[in-house]
Amino acid sequence: AGEAIDPRVPGVNPVRSGPVDPALSARIAALIAQAQSGDAAFRDAAANAERVAASAGSPQSERWVAAQQALSAAQAARGPTTRALGDVDGLGSTALATKGGISAADMAAIQAAAAGVSEIDRAQAERVGALEARLRG
Repeated sequence: AGEAIDPRVPGVNPVRSGPVDPALSARIAALIAQAQSGDAAFRDAAANAERVAASAGSPQSERWVAAQQALSAAQAARGPTTRALGDVDGLGSTALATKGGISAADMAAIQAAAAGVSEIDRAQAERVGALEARLRG
């Protein structure tokens, strides 16, 4: 019970002080580069899907099927970004598990990377959603 804890004993604080860990900084940079590179490939695939979808005929027609295939290629092109986002999200928990804590600087770096990669992911998801809506009719 909480009453049994001696208030004079300092609690364990999983937040450590110090600068951003150089290895973590390098990993974050690699994940951001992965997301950005994946976004460039996605933008090309999405532009192609938009061109094909613009001329898609009625559902089940050959042009509509071609548009669906182009949409699938665009969705697949999101892979590097979604993997980078998952890996960025896992950085904090990995640090907690392996080091028993995480510095405030490391946490801030992880949060900034997560925000940037999340924005790329969100924009991609919106573009795919718009294509899906166009092909539904």
